[in-house]
This record gives sequence, structure tokens and C-alpha cells, in this order.
Amino acid sequence: MLRFPVKLSRPSLQVLHKSRFYSAKVSKPLRILFCGSDDFSSASVRALVAERERNPQLIKSIDVLCRPGKRSGRSLKKIREVPIKAVAEELSLTIHERDTFTGWDLPRPQGEAINLIIAVSFGLFVPPRILRSAEYGGLNVHPSLLPVFRGPAPLQHTILSGAEKTGVTLQTLDEKSFDHGIILAQTRDPFLSVPNWEHCTYHELLDFISPKAANMLVQGLRDRVFVPPLQAGVATIEDDRINPPGYRRKHATKITPEDRKISLLDWEGDRIYRHYRALGRLWTDVWITAKTPRRLIFEDITLVDKPDAFWTHNSENIDKDADETRPVVPRYIVVSKWPGSWHPLLYVEDGDGVIFKTVKTALRVGRITVEGQSKKAASKALRSLQPGIAWRLADPAEQTPRGIHRLSVEPVEAS
Repeated sequence: MLRFPVKLSRPSLQVLHKSRFYSAKVSKPLRILFCGSDDFSSASVRALVAERERNPQLIKSIDVLCRPGKRSGRSLKKIREVPIKAVAEELSLTIHERDTFTGWDLPRPQGEAINLIIAVSFGLFVPPRILRSAEYGGLNVHPSLLPVFRGPAPLQHTILSGAEKTGVTLQTLDEKSFDHGIILAQTRDPFLSVPNWEHCTYHELLDFISPKAANMLVQGLRDRVFVPPLQAGVATIEDDRINPPGYRRKHATKITPEDRKISLLDWEGDRIYRHYRALGRLWTDVWITAKTPRRLIFEDITLVDKPDAFWTHNSENIDKDADETRPVVPRYIVVSKWPGSWHPLLYVEDGDGVIFKTVKTALRVGRITVEGQSKKAASKALRSLQPGIAWRLADPAEQTPRGIHRLSVEPVEAS
């Protein structure tokens, strides 16, 4: 379970307006319904509990609302709970589990009404009926510089886009749409630098941004940003002159299994590497025969220099036994752009791993799972495919410099 240190200080809240707007605001002690699910939201609820202990005049109670556990595994016998449930139990918070707000009313802790709803990475839309039941409405903290990367997967899309900068936004919960609330606070220029951005993984970015988001949320409560009149502002990202590199006005759509599908034949290496850092295990289909596809799942992916062996120009030099003059020999698997179109994809073995040739660079893959088999060292997994039994390589009709992409492959039975 991830834990994030929370260090609260006024300068860490980078608001769109000077704090004097909030200094005179007062509120009733907050009875919060916190709606969350994952490690990102867990960091915020930990920060709220710490602030309740430190400042009971600000926060009186915290209830947690999460979605029920779901059955998982092949037999669906295991129940996979959302991470925040264990955190709430550890913190001795009252837990409510709901998959819908239909027919449900806000709880009344100690017989008193909830007066603020906070939803962080929750996954369910909080309807107007619920928001209007709370005196101070609702707040959300989002790990991007809204309006950029609205949606359920902002951290993944930050990495996928190659962004060098990021930030956090504190907003109200909108009654009509996700991530369209009034922006109350937001990281300002020069924004936050994505740590080691060319190699940063999803979990590293999560660890980096979660305490900063929790800090902004707590400081917003201290400043009573939820008390009318709300001090709305224009998001800093609206100014095109200071757009962080890599940021584009796009929606951070939900990640699906298809998002993990890659094309080693057409995609550049750095694009595949970004996908791996953002999404984890990736997959593609290869063809054992002209009628037999198999899925390959890749793990342990890194960018590497292209080996000299890839500069071979003809099929006679591929998939042969290595010798003293050629210690590294290219091998191949067969991939397809569309039905009936097959192409050889070259790789060389590199210890237990393999190095694939991409358009301009190369990728090293350490582990591969072939559909129907267990996970293996990549070189061992690909040797089990034996493409030479069902396929024949052919040279291009016209040779071109470094023309390895022009090599073709055809089924043996079609010859």
C-alpha cells in the first residue's frame, strides 16, 4: 500500500487569486463525505485525517464512500477491493459502499448533516441532488492543469503525451460534467517538472503528484475556498504563451485493453516506450502460420541503440546460426498490418532479452508471455515460435540502402 508524506504549508497552495480573498471567510466545522477509490485519493484522505487531528475546528468528521469490491480471477472467487477501503479501515473512518447514488441519501454522522462532499478519483458522477444536499457543495482535486487532460486517466496521458510539465487543480464539482467545475486553485507557472520525464513511469508520477494534490486540497479547506462567493479564475493553462511542453487540449480518456496494443512495425521506439511507462504491460499479435495468430505480452521494455546486425540487407543473413564472423544474427517474427498482409519483424537476442528494430531506434524487451504459455525470458519465448517452419523470407525486387524494411515474408504452403 502506498503512503505519501504530507507536509502542509501555505506557500504550497498556488492559487489563481491572492489569499487575502479568503482570509475573512469562515465556515461551520466540516462534516465531509470523501468519495475515492485508489492510491491517489488515499493520499488525500490521509491528509484530511491529519488535518482533522491538527485542526478540529476546521474538520469535525470524515466519512468515506467507495465502490463495492468486484469479483476477479478466472473463477471469479476473489473479491478485489478498492485501495481506499483498507486505508479508511486503518484510519477508523466510517465506510459506505455504493455503486450508484440512486435511492441513497447522505449519511448523518453523529446525527448531523454532511456539509461538504470531496470526490477524488472516484469514478462515479456525483448527481446534483447529492451536491445540493451539502451546504458547501463539492470539491475535487485533479492531477493535471485543467482544462487539459480532463477525464479519468490524466497521469497516464501526461506520460503518453511526453509532457515535461504538470500540475494540480482544485475545482468545484460540476452538476453536469466531470472536470468542468470552477477552478479555485491551480499550480502556476513555472508549473511542476515531471521527474526524470523521459523515463518517468506512472507509479513514479503518482508518487510525485499525490502529496502535492493532497496539500492543495487541505490548504484550500484552510482558506475556505468553498465558502461563497467563490473566487473563480481563468486556468493558467489557458494562456498559450505558457503552455507546458507536451500539453495539448485533449481528453484523458479511460484506459482500455486496446490502448495497450502496439505496432512494432510502424511505431517509433520512443512512442512504445512512453506507452510502457504509462500503461505497463503491452501486447501485439504475431502469426505462427497464415491462419494462426498468437498474442505476445511484453514487459521490461527499455530504449536502446540499434545493433549493427540490423543493417543487413538480404534474407540470407537472417535467422541463421551465429559464428565467429557473425556473433549476432537477426531473427524475425511475423506481424500483420491488415488481414492477408504479413511482414517480418526483425530482432536480435541480447542475453535473456531481445532487441526489436523499430522505425528509427530499437527496443529491448526482457520478458514475453506467449498466449497460452507462461511468462519467459524474451529470447526463450520467441525461440519457441519457430517462424522458419511456416514462413519464407524474400528479398525486395529493388534493393535500397539499408533496405531491411523491404524484406517480405510468405507462407510456405502458398509457394
